[in-house]
Amino acid sequence: MKNWLDEIKWDADGLVPAIAQDHKTGRVLMMAWMNREALQLTAAENRAIYWSRSRGKLWRKGEESGHVQILHEMRLDCDADVIILMVEQIGDIACHTGRQSCFYRVFENGDWKTVDPVLKDPHAIYCAGHTHD
Repeated sequence: MKNWLDEIKWDADGLVPAIAQDHKTGRVLMMAWMNREALQLTAAENRAIYWSRSRGKLWRKGEESGHVQILHEMRLDCDADVIILMVEQIGDIACHTGRQSCFYRVFENGDWKTVDPVLKDPHAIYCAGHTHD
């Protein structure tokens, strides 16, 4: 019997990009990496779990901030090398900057313009010494 994880085209580091989208609005919240264990645990626990390249360990989204992503649906693209997670973003903040989405800059007139407000000061979200991807 074929394992569903074997259908993923993992990169040379054993990772696959995962895009988190708001399950109600479709807004892209963030992109992170998943290894085989992270993807398997995401499906098993119904919450987004990523692989932190900077920390070299599993990263349960919201473990420090409380901004957990509850999984509603998981999709695999046609080339089997990108995952989309349709999630409910607890606290409405996905970005470590305190914004709703990590994609808060728009290219205008040759420059990147910040268009989304900080909803909560990141220093109030994270403890000292926090690292993120």
